[in-house]
Amino acid sequence: MTAPPGNLADRPATPADVLGLDAGDPPHDLLSQLLRSVRLSGERMSAYAPPRTFSIGFAQAGSLHLIEEGEVTVRIDASTHVEQVSRGDVVLLPRGDAHHIGDTAERGAPEAARWLCGTFTIGDPQASHLLSSLPAMIILRGGGGPALEGLDVARRMLLVEMQSPSQGSAVMVARILDLIFIQILRAWAAGPDPEPNWLAGALDPQIGPALSAIHRDPGHEWTVEDLARACCLSRSAFAERFAARVGKPPATYLAHVRLDAAIGLLRDTTHPIALIAKSVGYTSEPAFSRAFKHHYGMPPARWRRDMRSR
Repeated sequence: MTAPPGNLADRPATPADVLGLDAGDPPHDLLSQLLRSVRLSGERMSAYAPPRTFSIGFAQAGSLHLIEEGEVTVRIDASTHVEQVSRGDVVLLPRGDAHHIGDTAERGAPEAARWLCGTFTIGDPQASHLLSSLPAMIILRGGGGPALEGLDVARRMLLVEMQSPSQGSAVMVARILDLIFIQILRAWAAGPDPEPNWLAGALDPQIGPALSAIHRDPGHEWTVEDLARACCLSRSAFAERFAARVGKPPATYLAHVRLDAAIGLLRDTTHPIALIAKSVGYTSEPAFSRAFKHHYGMPPARWRRDMRSR
C-alpha cells in the first residue's frame, strides 16, 4: 500500500489536465471521470449454447455473462466458491479474473443453458487500484427493477446486432457493452451494503464531492478540512464516512490517485521527474520517488525506462 503523505497539503498542481479530464463533465460525475481514466472499452460478444454437461474456461479478461436460459455455475479459478445463476441473471467480472462456467449436473439433469458473453479491454492497466477494489464477481439477480429493465433493452439491442450484423455492428456491440458495464456498476453500488470502494464513495452524495475534487485536481494541497467542507460535514464525520464507504482514509486514497496521475505523465510525456512530482502534489522529487518506489517497487526513472524499452 502506498504510504500516505505526511499531510494532505503538499503543493498545488495544474487542475484537471493532470488526468486529461473534461471540464464539461457534470459536477461530481466521478464514475465518468474514472472510467475515462481507466480507458475501459467493450470488445466483442459471443453466444454460448453448450451440451447439457459442460465446463468452459474463460481467460483473464473483463467479462460479462447474460444468462438467457437454464442454470449455470460460475467459479473464479483462484477460489473454491461457486455461484449458481439462472435465466435473467447478469454476471460481471470487472477485474478480469480467470473463471469457469459449468452445468448444474449435481442438482439432477440440468436444463439446457444458453447465455451471452461479452469481453472488455482495459486501456490503462496501471489504474490498478480502481479495478482491484471492486469484487471479483458482481451478480445482479433477475427480478425486475429499473436497472434490469435497462439491461434488458441493451440485451435486445445486442441480439439484433449479433443476429443481423451490418456495417458498424462491431462498434455498436462495443458501445452497448460499455453501457451495460456502467449500468451494472451503478446498480451494484446503489444496492444494499456494497463493499467499501471508490465506486460506493462516488455514488454516496455525502462523499462523492470529495472524491470528485481529488480526481479533478490530485496535486492540489488538499486537507481533510477542505474535503470535509466540500461535503458539508465535520472533519471527524467526513473522515469516518470516507473510510467506511471507500475502505481507506482520505490521505491514503489521495496518495493512490497522485501516483496514478504520475504513471500517466511518466508514460505519456518527457517531463522531468521533478516537474512530474510537483504536478501531482509532492513537495520534492525525493519524497515522490520514495512514495513511487514503495508502491511500484522501483524508482520512477527506472519505471519510465522499463516502460519505453518494451
